[in-house]
Amino acid sequence: MAPALAWPVVATLLALLSSGLWGTADFLGGTASRRLPLIAVVGVSQAVGALGMLIAAVLTGALDASPGYVGWAVLGALSGTGGLLAFYEALATGTMGVVAPIAALGVVVPVAVGIAQGDRPNAVQAIGVVVAIAGVVLASGPELRNEDVERRRAARPLLLAVVAAAGFGVVFVCVDHGARTSTIMMLFSMRAISVALFTGYALATGWKRQMAITAADLPLLAMVGIFDVSANATFAYATQHGLLSLVAVLSSLYPAVTVILARFVHSERLKPVQLSGVVAALAGVVLIASTGTG
Repeated sequence: MAPALAWPVVATLLALLSSGLWGTADFLGGTASRRLPLIAVVGVSQAVGALGMLIAAVLTGALDASPGYVGWAVLGALSGTGGLLAFYEALATGTMGVVAPIAALGVVVPVAVGIAQGDRPNAVQAIGVVVAIAGVVLASGPELRNEDVERRRAARPLLLAVVAAAGFGVVFVCVDHGARTSTIMMLFSMRAISVALFTGYALATGWKRQMAITAADLPLLAMVGIFDVSANATFAYATQHGLLSLVAVLSSLYPAVTVILARFVHSERLKPVQLSGVVAALAGVVLIASTGTG
């Protein structure tokens, strides 16, 4: 009886670890983007993630999987690449403690897709949407009230965070469909396509300028990729040994990690109304992600 009870505990810890890894990857990626070319940060970290997934595919024999995931991988890579670029740019130029929770609202996209396909949100989800939107307004309000150039400068990271949320939301839908064929190959293909896109863009726009990094920068960028792919792995493993609804809720808390790291490392300070907005946005994410638990 004891071993059976242990698995939910393991799943819970893995889901929380997934949040920690994702939140740390976002913080490190955003921090690196403040001094390094964005294309280099995202491209190198994605390459590390692709290498990790390739190793996993070889070790598990997933390379022989049916190609049903390919179309979803292409769409996921395109939307994910755009979302990641927008997200890291927003983290680099805005307040991480505000940007991260807004970008996390991408969970609304799969909910909307489900409604279009005939699903009906439960009361908890509906409340979560309202709370999350209110949180976004509160978190961004003080930034948008600034005048003229300062207002536009402050608003840009918020708009980029919304773009990132949309991109990440589409990725969730793509992964959901593509993983029905092969989770590992879906994730590997997405990253491989992203790396190809970044490489092509860098070659077309000036390789030396886009990849202006040194060997000393590689460990940090590798850490971003390692944390990201490890988060995917721990999340997948958690869903195999625990309730999916619980795992999804706990894994949705990663923006809180980014906020905390930004507070202590970069000494970011939020106005009281922004802090309440961040808390509301995170609460909304948890409620929206807790589908089927009510």
